[in-house]
Amino acid sequence: MTQAPTLVFCGTPRFAVPTLESLVKAGFRVPLVVTQPDKPRGRGMELAPSPVKERALQFGLSLAQPEKIKANEDFHAQLTAIQPDAIIVVGYGRIIPQWMIDLPRWGNLNLHASLLPKYRGAAPIQWAIARGESVTGVTTMRIDAGLDTGDILLQEGIPIEPQDTAETLSPRLAAIGAELIIETLRGLQAGTVQPRPQDPSQATLAPILKKEDGRISSDLTAQEIVNRLRGFRPWPGAFTSFRGKTLNLWQAQVVDRPVTTGELLIEQGRIIAGCAPGTALELLEVQPEGKKRMSAADFVHGYRPQSGERLG
Repeated sequence: MTQAPTLVFCGTPRFAVPTLESLVKAGFRVPLVVTQPDKPRGRGMELAPSPVKERALQFGLSLAQPEKIKANEDFHAQLTAIQPDAIIVVGYGRIIPQWMIDLPRWGNLNLHASLLPKYRGAAPIQWAIARGESVTGVTTMRIDAGLDTGDILLQEGIPIEPQDTAETLSPRLAAIGAELIIETLRGLQAGTVQPRPQDPSQATLAPILKKEDGRISSDLTAQEIVNRLRGFRPWPGAFTSFRGKTLNLWQAQVVDRPVTTGELLIEQGRIIAGCAPGTALELLEVQPEGKKRMSAADFVHGYRPQSGERLG
C-alpha cells in the first residue's frame, strides 16, 4: 500500500479551514500546521486564535506560529526534519521564502481564489465582483518567487451570481478549492497532473483593499457602484457623504430614471441618485455616520433629504 504523502499546512483565515479539513479527512499526514500568531480582537482587544488554529486544535494537530519565517533557523530546522512531500499554503499571509519553496519535492502548493493569471494578489474574490465578472474560480499552483506567478496545476470555475457578495462567494470557493487541492495532490502522486506556465499578458491584479477603495465617486456608473457594494462587503464597504458626513451604502439597485449626476431624486420615500454617465441608482438601505443601518424610507423620514441635494 502506498504511504500517504506528508504535508505541512500553512493557513490563517476561515477560507483556509475547508482545505485543512479535507486533507485530514482524506488521510494525508499533516504533522504540522503553521498559522499566524494570535491577534488582538474585539472590544477588549484580547488575543484570539486564527480560524485555522482553532480547527487544527480540534483535530489534535501540532501547531507553529512563528512571528517571522524568512530567517528563522528554528522554524527552518523544524520543517526540514519533517521532510514534507509538499507544503500547502492557503491564505497564510506571509511571503514564502526561497528556502521553504525549495524544501519539498512537490514544492509549495497554493490555493488561489481566482482563475489565474486573472486577479493575482491579496483580494481576488472582492475585485472579481467589484469589476463585474460573471465567472471566477480557484486555481492550484506552485509557488515561486513572484506574486501569484507560479505554474498552474488545476483550475475550476464557478459562476458569480447577480446577488453574490464577497461574503457569500468566499465559502463556495473555499469548498471547491478544498476538493481541488485533494485532486491536485492525488494527481501529483499518480503523475497525471502536469504544471503549465501562466500567460503574463492575461494577468490582472487584485491588490490588498484600502479604506479608500470603498469611496463612491461621481465618475462611476450605477452598475459599477452596485458591483463595488457587493464586492467590498464587509470591508471597506461602499460609502459616500451626505451633508458633510459619511453615508454607508448597504443595499442598492440600478434603475432607469433620468437624474443629474451626483444629485438626489426623492420620490415617495425612495432615494434615487444620479450616476455617470446618465445612469441612476436607487438606495435601498443606508447607514448615516454614527447611526444604525436603516431603510431608505426611514432615512427619508428622519433626515428629510430634498431632490437636488448632492452626494459626495
